[in-house]
Amino acid sequence: MMDIFDALDLSAYGMYAQRVRMNIIASNLANYEAYKNDGTPFQRLVPLFQAVENPEDSSEVYVVVKEIREIPGFKLIYDPDNPNADEKGYVRLPDIEPVKEMIDMIAAVRSYEANLKAFTLTKEIFERTFEAWK
Repeated sequence: MMDIFDALDLSAYGMYAQRVRMNIIASNLANYEAYKNDGTPFQRLVPLFQAVENPEDSSEVYVVVKEIREIPGFKLIYDPDNPNADEKGYVRLPDIEPVKEMIDMIAAVRSYEANLKAFTLTKEIFERTFEAWK
């Protein structure tokens, strides 16, 4: 049986996961044309989420960030004047698509907002129930 605090925890876990997702997307956008110290292009990061069952109540499933993974790959563009160009004139750029990242950001914000709304409604139900008991 889910109590009021479990419902709040469920929303809080969801908000945390989406906040991590938004931070990773912001990092990807900030490093759209960045290189690591060794001269290799920045690798796109993605969060991997995992559903975790509450050991006390199997009907409750929380989401947690399992890991943050680098996605290997890069884009090649021909730019012989670029200082990072190889001997053939090609430059390796991070394989980050800003439009895709922005779409992912919108989805993460919407998910965060949904969890926040659920948290707020649960809190309001708790407050009204508590007031009724007075």
